[in-house]
Parts: sequence; structure tokens; C-alpha cells
Amino acid sequence: MNTATGRSVLISGASIAGPTLAYWLHQYGFQVTVVEKAGAIRGGGYPIDIRGTALEVVTRMGLLPRLQAAHVDSRLITFLNADGGPVASVRPEAITGGVEGRDLEVRRGDLTDALHDAARQDVEFLFDDSIATLHDHDGGVDVTFRGGARRTFDLVIGADGLHSHTRGLAFGPEERYHRYLGYCFAGFTMPNHLGLSHEGVTWNVPGRAAVLYAAGDGDQVHAFLNFARPEPPFEAFRDPGAQRDLVAALFPDDQWEIPRMVDALRTADDLFFDTVSQIHMPRWSTGRVALVGDAAHATSFISGQGSSLALVSAYVLAGELASHGSHTAAFAAYEDRTREFAEQNQALATAGGATLLPRTADELAQRDHALRDPALLPDDRGRAVHSALTLPSYADVT
Repeated sequence: MNTATGRSVLISGASIAGPTLAYWLHQYGFQVTVVEKAGAIRGGGYPIDIRGTALEVVTRMGLLPRLQAAHVDSRLITFLNADGGPVASVRPEAITGGVEGRDLEVRRGDLTDALHDAARQDVEFLFDDSIATLHDHDGGVDVTFRGGARRTFDLVIGADGLHSHTRGLAFGPEERYHRYLGYCFAGFTMPNHLGLSHEGVTWNVPGRAAVLYAAGDGDQVHAFLNFARPEPPFEAFRDPGAQRDLVAALFPDDQWEIPRMVDALRTADDLFFDTVSQIHMPRWSTGRVALVGDAAHATSFISGQGSSLALVSAYVLAGELASHGSHTAAFAAYEDRTREFAEQNQALATAGGATLLPRTADELAQRDHALRDPALLPDDRGRAVHSALTLPSYADVT
């Protein structure tokens, strides 16, 4: 039975989980508003994966053909030693545990554009704004926006990522839920000096990695400088200059493309610096406020499952809200269905770190040995955890 009856929902965040949730809530009859602090949907970005249960979500949204057309079809990942010599070259699926010919890899902007297009005719989008204050009470949630407007909604959902502002307002400081995995990274774009095409190259020494990734055959590549660090560099988070200095000091090497990557880092206008972290919360809801996607259960990029998990959890949250008259019961059912799936996918980050960012010489030697032996790599059937949740059907509530 559909219990939406025109209930109003405010979603904070218009990346992946937010528009997915908005699309499905509208299908069930909710009045939906999405607020996004950026001035527009963010285009471009590095490639992300859609696999396992998430493929069924985009299929049910009618987006599968569009995303298949946007598939970047990465064909090779080459690993290098400290001198820049080759260690091994493997198909990406050998690292991700994905399924060639079934899983999708698309530029992040291609996915966010598709999700926005699916929802924008029926959903109110407020760009260049954000939630300033929340007051949760028996009759709804009073919201003051940064731009000065005040409105009341039946429910508020935070879909605003790892560093969720909504989570901070409703649940308290991020430090309570943030789990640092011991790595930091700087990402940016730079000229494709090596002529890479549909491939990635990873240079490793213990505790550090440099990656160049070409999603196509263009003149720019995605560059990443990653490093292990016992504690997060809090002093650098709000200072791009300090970020550049920190990363450059950690990569003084004269091998391979490191000097050119550091030079590009110095002048990049799209530098993104952050920790490799997860979010672990005892509950994903409080009162009339709930969280979805990375705001609730960030997996970190080394799990490879953040976008897929965002799609799945948004779909389930919408379905449960439509299925229950009580938001409390709906939030509990949503968490009951998805928490184990989220935790299983978060656990992938441990193996991902050992593969992509070995910390010690022994870990690096073990990783390189595994890369040279196909029997030690994931088979072509895919990791079971990617499809560990069977997507419910909410057909009876439409």
C-alpha cells in the first residue's frame, strides 16, 4: 500500500544518492525538494563503477542504455616498480572483482547528469543553497536555508556525502563517526604525456602510490598521488597551498612521471585532497531526519562500491518510506534491509588498500606476486558481495 499521500521531503545533496532518492520518492507520490550547495550539477570527474545490485536500480529507472553508451571501457591496468619498470598488466576486473561485459564504468558526471535528468521535471531543485539550521519536532522539520528562506518539511534526508553537513546538524560532529583508513590522496587532471588510452598505470613504493588514469583517449588524464599517514593532516584540510606542499614533499622522487605529476599538482585548478575514510554510525536516522549514501555509510574509494551502494540504499529508502505510514518504521526497515550489505561492502576497503596502496615492502612484494599469478586474482564471476542484497520490488506501492 502506498502511504506517501503528498508528504514533503527535503533532500540535501544532488550527486548520486540524492537524485536517485528524489526520482523514486516522486514515483511514489511524495513532494520532493533537493537542495545542493553547488551552482549546478557537477560535471566531469573521475570514473566510477556501477555493478552488482546497483545495475538493477539503474535498469528499473530506465537509465541502463544511456549509461551503457557512456561506458568508458577501461582495458588495462599496469603496475610499475620504483624505477618505473613493469611488474604486471591486468584487466581492471582482476583488481575490482567486477564482471567484464556486465559491470559499467562511467564518468561521475555522466551518472549525475543522467540521474538529474530522470528527476528534474518532477522534483524541485534548489542550487547554490544549503541547509543552515534544522528543528525537528512532532509536526515536521523546520529548515532555515543558507539563502535565508524558511520552510517546513515532513522529512529531511542527508545525501551530502562523506563530510555531510546534514549529519553534523542532526547527529553531531563527524569525528564521532569518521573512521580514517590510514591514507590520504590528492587528485587532479594533467596532460596525457604518455598517450594513455582506456587504461591506468600505477607506480608503487611502500606507503606511496602514483596513478595516471585515462578514461578515454583524450589529451588529459586523471592523476592521483596517494600516501599512507598515521593520522589525518588536519592542518591542511582548509589550505590548498598546504595540501600541495605536503604532497610534493612526500613525492621527491625522480623516477617515472613523478616530477611531472608534482609540477601539475602545483598548478592544478581542480585539485581535490582528502583522506581515505569511512563513516560508521550506530543509527542512520533520528526523529524525522535520515541519512543515505556516503553520509550514512561511506565505503571509501578503495572499496570501489561507494556509488553502487548509494544507488541501492537510495532505492530502498524510497521504497520503505512509501510502504510505511510511519517514518520511524520506514527508517527502521530501510536500515534493516541495507545495513549488512553496506558493512560487507565497507569491508572490501581492507583488501583494496593492500592491492592499491601496500604500506610495507613485504605487502608490496606479496601484492606483486599475486599480480603475476592469475590464480591468486578474483575470477571472472565477480565478487558475491557486490550482489549480496536482492533488490526488493515495491510494485505494490506505486
